Amino acid sequence: MGSRGSKLALWQAGYVKQALELAVPDLKVEIEVIKTTGDKILDVALSKIGDKGLFTKEIEKELLEGNIDIAVHSMKDLPSQIGPDLVIGAVLPRENPQDVLISKYNRNLLELPIGAVIGTSSLRRQAQIKHIRPDIKIVELRGNVETRIRKMQEEDLDAIILAYAGVKRLGFENLISEYLSYEVLMPAVGQGAIAVETRAGDSEVLAIVGQIDHEPTRVQVEAERSFLARLEGGCQVPIAAIADLQGQELRIKGLVASLDGQEFISLEMSGSPNQAAELGRKLGQSLLDAGAGPILNRIKYTGARE
Repeated sequence: MGSRGSKLALWQAGYVKQALELAVPDLKVEIEVIKTTGDKILDVALSKIGDKGLFTKEIEKELLEGNIDIAVHSMKDLPSQIGPDLVIGAVLPRENPQDVLISKYNRNLLELPIGAVIGTSSLRRQAQIKHIRPDIKIVELRGNVETRIRKMQEEDLDAIILAYAGVKRLGFENLISEYLSYEVLMPAVGQGAIAVETRAGDSEVLAIVGQIDHEPTRVQVEAERSFLARLEGGCQVPIAAIADLQGQELRIKGLVASLDGQEFISLEMSGSPNQAAELGRKLGQSLLDAGAGPILNRIKYTGARE
């Protein structure tokens, strides 16, 4: 199993390893740490260091070359379109996809002082926060969960925003000031889910990892990723989506926003879980029809990519 080397990535790899070894008692899984481009360049904004796959390309290369059998990723790091020789063999049960605020003096977003400084490397978060609080100043903040929490204190930031899943998995729930509702901050596509990637033709490995696949999460993520693919986006643009499966109804909400939060398009659709990918594509097209294309193009052409 290939994995990044951060504490959160290794937590996720350990979680998948345990699930696989429980499902297949004779199986032994070894974890190999692989350093990715995103791990190597920590002093530059994500928007300025290339394309999608910053945290996955090197691991996928090892997978294609047969040096590892499976790769474990945070689903939100995985580009919406992966290579033809690769496939998502399993999706683990999703953690709460919400973002959370960690702030000085335990204040929530609306209680932060005028001109408060929030650290985040995400254009998706920046755009949505600016939509609600145009006075907020956003500063670039890179690094793992522990690093960002430390930097908040060292750099005297008023708050930082993180995915709840990572905060919970690393045991920092006690620091959360506010769980941000989807009306305030819609999550990244696939946020909270763990992907197990395999070679497309490796039937033996696919049969093994298929035993830990969580169908409801897979359906939700499929809709969100199809939405993202239709918009031709990645983690480099302010696109957000959240799908929810209730019985035989799949609902998905998505948004596109300008970097300053002034232009903000959000739509919602529902349909059958059997047509998750189609539903995601339809929502993406509806946003384009509603004017999302020019917003995304301006961001791309000005080079302001996350």
